[in-house]
Amino acid sequence: MKLIDRIEQQTPAHRDRAIDGLRALALLAVPTGHWLVGGFTLDGEGALHNASPLSALGFLAPASWGLQMLGIFFLVGGYASVLSYRRYPGSTSAWLKGRIARLGRPVLGVTAVWAVLIAVLSALGVPGDTLRTGSTLVIQPLWFVGVYTVVTALTPYCVRAARLMGTWAAAPLLGSVAVVDFLRYGPYADVMPSWLGLLNLLPGWLFAYQLGVCWGEKRLGRREAWTLLAGGAVLFATLLIVFHYPASMVGVPGEARANSHPPSLLVLALAAAQSGAAILLRDRLGRLLSRPAVWAPVVMINLSAMTILCWHQTAMLAAAVPASLTLGAVPGLTTAPETIGWIVARLAWMPLFAGLLLLIARYARGFESPWTKATKARRAAAGLLATGFAAFALGLA
Repeated sequence: MKLIDRIEQQTPAHRDRAIDGLRALALLAVPTGHWLVGGFTLDGEGALHNASPLSALGFLAPASWGLQMLGIFFLVGGYASVLSYRRYPGSTSAWLKGRIARLGRPVLGVTAVWAVLIAVLSALGVPGDTLRTGSTLVIQPLWFVGVYTVVTALTPYCVRAARLMGTWAAAPLLGSVAVVDFLRYGPYADVMPSWLGLLNLLPGWLFAYQLGVCWGEKRLGRREAWTLLAGGAVLFATLLIVFHYPASMVGVPGEARANSHPPSLLVLALAAAQSGAAILLRDRLGRLLSRPAVWAPVVMINLSAMTILCWHQTAMLAAAVPASLTLGAVPGLTTAPETIGWIVARLAWMPLFAGLLLLIARYARGFESPWTKATKARRAAAGLLATGFAAFALGLA
């Protein structure tokens, strides 16, 4: 039997295919975005350093509006968590423990493997700066897992808020981010502490998750979705045109302000508009995914969600590091991302990155499954290796 037919037959009739489709779309946006903005430069010693095409090609910033889909990911996460939480027969603490374990295993796996890779590559003569660059790229996407874990732990409270306030439960989160943005960017910016933006970290990402919870609790319908779409779009345009927020949704080296780390009000405006559009398009997407040939890739992507998130930077590095050691400057791979030609060349490299990710996933997907055969000693060793890698990547070692 063909794989497509087998997947179709094993899909429960009640499965909400649109939700899985939205999650897959948001997941694919992560490696696509990182591979497009994750450029390198070579120094005189042949070591790789991070660089972004947005530094020289700022007019490409609007492309980041479509590639920044974490709002959709948190929206779908909130929706799915409500269904899971509602169906779970055990206690809330047991439910949270299971969800956190599913998030933590792949992170522990990739960081432990990279701790070993750092030692091996160093012994093989890979420059230390290249190893620093690689470790930084690997650990960057993992901040998401930490934030998502905290947000998931708040699910019971989000459910209560949704039942009490409906969609308005997300309004205080939006207001909180607006206040912090006013303080750090407004007339009092010069006397505000540098850490003030960190106050946006939790409410900024909890916003879309709370919307997803409201959606799962059937407190967010088409009327509210139209409001989110229109209101988010108007707020987004106002922040760009009137208040001069940076156009890029990702950080640009050398720029004093960044939208995503921590999230600014512009991120929430985009998340609101995207969430409204996703809810309005749900039925159409569900009909599209009723086709087995379209549905099968969505299933495969969702089954490898954490593997894609944790290992996509490794796939890019698996091409760039050997190239830097043997070939030196390779257009679109190890050359400075300063021209349109670089973008064209990088697009040509992306199928190779995808192929390497598929190859890595064959072995790395095991980290997503329960570690039933891992002894306490092996788990402790993995934890120590992961801690060592984190210290190296963060510049603490």
